[in-house]
Amino acid sequence: MSTSFLQNPCLRRMLGDRGGNFGIMTAILLPVLFGAAGMAIQVGDMLLSKQQLQEAADSAALATATALANGTISTAAAETFARNFVAGQMANYLQSGTDIKNTTSVGVQTKTSGKSTSYEVTVSPSYDLAVNPLMQAVGFSTQHLSTSSTTIGGHSQTQGSISMFLALDKSGSMGDPTATVNADDPTETFTYDCNLHYNSKNNKWVYDKCTGSRANYYTKIEALKIAAGNLFGQITSADPNAEYARIGAVSYDINQYTPSSLAWGTAAVSSYVNALQSGGGTNSSGAVSTAYTSLTAKNAAGNDAEDAIHKQKTGQVPKKYIVFMTDGDNNDDSRGGRSYDTLTKSTCDTAKSKGIEIYTIAFMAPEGGQALLHYCASDDAHYFQAEKMEDLLAAFKAIGAKASAQLTRLTN
Repeated sequence: MSTSFLQNPCLRRMLGDRGGNFGIMTAILLPVLFGAAGMAIQVGDMLLSKQQLQEAADSAALATATALANGTISTAAAETFARNFVAGQMANYLQSGTDIKNTTSVGVQTKTSGKSTSYEVTVSPSYDLAVNPLMQAVGFSTQHLSTSSTTIGGHSQTQGSISMFLALDKSGSMGDPTATVNADDPTETFTYDCNLHYNSKNNKWVYDKCTGSRANYYTKIEALKIAAGNLFGQITSADPNAEYARIGAVSYDINQYTPSSLAWGTAAVSSYVNALQSGGGTNSSGAVSTAYTSLTAKNAAGNDAEDAIHKQKTGQVPKKYIVFMTDGDNNDDSRGGRSYDTLTKSTCDTAKSKGIEIYTIAFMAPEGGQALLHYCASDDAHYFQAEKMEDLLAAFKAIGAKASAQLTRLTN
């Protein structure tokens, strides 16, 4: 090529012109710059989202371990509990349509040593975070976030001592039927007069005897035996070796009957209650007094006998309870039973002043009986108004749960 061509002024100016370089470089670098800006923003979002996810995992692991230790949930329910907890914690942070429940794994390990139980809970949530448009412009769509948290919680089980005395009404009205059909024997046969006709031999109108069947309802005293049996079962379950619970009972109608004295476990008192037969009027004063004096009697040394018995065996002072139940109203005294009410209330006042908890159950009782039992109860939470058999069962179950909680105490 002739060098004169290269000496052409126009060509030399064109070859030396740098004016288009910025545009070319901008076109090349612009996607990189967008990506870098998007990455900077996305990293901030990811760090915040990761922190939120970690906090949710920490909280869920702690809450699940605590609930297991407290007995609020079972190990079978722990996974669902933890997943729901994570979802609740993340509800305000997740993008629409994100299902974090199904992407959260939960592990629970239970370790038992003696009367101590520990729960190791691991919660590992994860989800895909949608990236911002700038990141999408350079080819990214989501960013996977995951984390994990492990917490150990547990409890040690200690035994608490109790002494409980039941004062139970066995008056005649306790033989009345409830409205609950006997599940084991739902029908009964009965005889009735039928076919009225004239007997010419005797010159009289006479009836034949016919037999029919009808629903067989539990009587009140049968309901009481079942309810008390459930209570005794709860105590036995909490104290299977009869080391911490002493139970006694006394029954009454217009009179007070020989009690089943306080004894370890529930065998003696169960037999006593199962043998009760309804009959007679109603006077609760003597029975409630017996319950109180049995729990507070002095020994030969002048000390609380019940406390001393427990201390000798367990080293503990027992929690003391009276369970007072009636279906009626005190009666048959010169003032219609009101003097019996006064005596009963006085004993209740004294018992409560000594720290004895009194649970009362008014079982299909009239207003007078309800008022007396409401007065004697330690507070409203200790009073149960049972209008049907199912209420009676629930009342005794609630009392059993309270006593069992005292017998088996969990310390986190």
